[in-house]
Amino acid sequence: MSFDTTEHNRHRHCFDGVSSVWLFGYGSLIYKVDFPFLEQCPAMIEGWARRFWQGSHDHRGTPDSPGRVVTLIEQPGACCKGMAYRVAPDVFEHLDVREKNGYLRFTTTMTFNDGRQAEGLVYIADAHNAAFLGPADEADIARQIAVSQGPSGRNDEYLLKLAEALRQLGDDDPHVFAIEGYLR
Repeated sequence: MSFDTTEHNRHRHCFDGVSSVWLFGYGSLIYKVDFPFLEQCPAMIEGWARRFWQGSHDHRGTPDSPGRVVTLIEQPGACCKGMAYRVAPDVFEHLDVREKNGYLRFTTTMTFNDGRQAEGLVYIADAHNAAFLGPADEADIARQIAVSQGPSGRNDEYLLKLAEALRQLGDDDPHVFAIEGYLR
């Protein structure tokens, strides 16, 4: 199962005349920075919560045995911490392929640690994409993550690296840390 959003994303935003764009990362984009950037700053977005509700059929699982990776779910009053990168528009050629399994680019307002704000883009896999797995008990999510593996590696590696990156950002994400606790 796959819902390749690569071409759809390439038509969502026009970068004509734009020299740089802010990108907000809240999952593997925090710790796996395999793209060039011009600037990097811790940031947060409001009204969104990070959840392991997206299936990974192409990176941390397979079509027959999907892993789970994070997406953002709208939640009033929530705050999602992550990392913002100022990138050249051509970086999206790579990122659109990396984030192709159901993720679409959306515009968001980011707040940096110093209080400045900027508009940027964020990849979100909403409930309408074919790879969306939805909510589950955190212990069940941990069990699925423990046994999943795909071309990009073990699913538990993704979870553990994300948890460590969030600690380094000073983020106390109860959902991620609860799943990590069950996994350990």
